[in-house]
Amino acid sequence: MKRILTAYLGTLLAFLILDGLWLGVLMGPTYREWLGPLMLATPVAGPAIVFYLLYGAGVVVFGVMPAVREQRLSRATLFSGLLGLVAYGTYDLTNWATLQGWPAQLALIDLAWGTVVSALAGTAGYLAVRRFT
Repeated sequence: MKRILTAYLGTLLAFLILDGLWLGVLMGPTYREWLGPLMLATPVAGPAIVFYLLYGAGVVVFGVMPAVREQRLSRATLFSGLLGLVAYGTYDLTNWATLQGWPAQLALIDLAWGTVVSALAGTAGYLAVRRFT
């Protein structure tokens, strides 16, 4: 149980820091420009919190813990990144296909970001387990 909790906290912390920088500093103005009135001035906290908690669990279950059992960092990175590609792809490609004006550039950038941030968060979760348990 300690390994799972350590993996979860390491993964979640990395994801929150990286996604916070991405949304708040790097891409925030671009999202506002491209999505305009679709964006709220302030995100609704409840759904955002639930997303991060669930997504962190998904990265741990599908990326980190199988890699911990196999003792293979590369598996944590690869499978966490693959989960990011699938999850962000579900969101962005559905929006691109169904919402008028959803920018193709945004979908592609977001797909890349989901893959990278998930891979990095899964890697951090794996390394946390190796370091602290």
